[in-house]
Amino acid sequence: MGFKMGIVGLPNVGKSTLFNALTRTAAAQAANFPFCTIEPNVGEVAVPDVRLDKLAAIAGSKQIIPTRMTFVDIAGLVRGASKGEGLGNQFLANIRECDAIAHVLRCFEDGDITHVEGRIDPVADAETIETELMLADLESIERRLANLAKKLRGGDQEVQDQHRLLLAAQVALNAGRPARTIKVEAEDQRAWRLLQLLTAKPVLFVCNVEEAKAATGNAQSDRVAAMAAAQGAAAVVISARIEEEISQLDAAEAEMFLTEMGLEEAGLDRLIKAGYALLGLQTYFTVGPKEARAWTIPRGTLAPQAAGVIHGDFEKGFIRAETVAYADYIAGNGEAGAKEAGKFRVEGKTYEVQDGDVLHFLFSG
Repeated sequence: MGFKMGIVGLPNVGKSTLFNALTRTAAAQAANFPFCTIEPNVGEVAVPDVRLDKLAAIAGSKQIIPTRMTFVDIAGLVRGASKGEGLGNQFLANIRECDAIAHVLRCFEDGDITHVEGRIDPVADAETIETELMLADLESIERRLANLAKKLRGGDQEVQDQHRLLLAAQVALNAGRPARTIKVEAEDQRAWRLLQLLTAKPVLFVCNVEEAKAATGNAQSDRVAAMAAAQGAAAVVISARIEEEISQLDAAEAEMFLTEMGLEEAGLDRLIKAGYALLGLQTYFTVGPKEARAWTIPRGTLAPQAAGVIHGDFEKGFIRAETVAYADYIAGNGEAGAKEAGKFRVEGKTYEVQDGDVLHFLFSG
């Protein structure tokens, strides 16, 4: 399990350039005109994790299999999309299928690249898209409430819960607040997810800056960071142009290039880390002579459910998990050394898997 992130934004903000770089393909045509991306382009990337390489080296694993993340480059949005303007209806439908939204904002000046609104204002751009998504959600809610009106008299608890959550979302949206600002109780989480509200999706603001400001950001990206903080969202500074150049280099050249630009890591790494934090995801590992593999799970996942990510039978027949923390595995130079140091543990069904755990599952079946 990785996760699917939709890359959205107004036309000509650098979405397709970023997508091409991140997926190291030229599948999305980057061009200086609106709607150059007509169909959503989907690309998978390996999630970079230096821990996996270190574990594989110690275990002598023949194969290294990282977890993967899916990016979806979605057609550019314009004002009025909620009413079907531009490619609005298609855009909105494609967003529903994503786990989170990477909202690319233009934070650079370039007279050669037109802006659909005729000005450079990333905060206003963010508000344009947020408004369209909120209008689309309100329209969806009104339709659903009308459909539920007759069913309410039946006294079905599931219908009652759905009605209550829709009303709560409607109140927030009418007040100009996206659905993700609503506090949803644990027992309502499943029903809430089934509503598939666009503004309930977690949002990561991606500030596309000029190359010279990739390490520090600029005044425009600072404004976006302040907006994100006020919303309880996250923001990442990236130069799509730099990512495009890195995608054409080998590993050694890319590292040298990043150093020259004053960057510690590529934008892809920063984007994935921010995405994991946004969605509350973490990684555990399975390691052996055959392969070293990374698995993505939500934070708080218990051992049987973590085993189920590998195969459903592992969860059904779960007996116990043998585990070593990543740091202990490295310090002990493998499982045997960790055992000698007393760092090898046997855990049951109530064990909450931790980020970096090296796990081996025992199951019946």
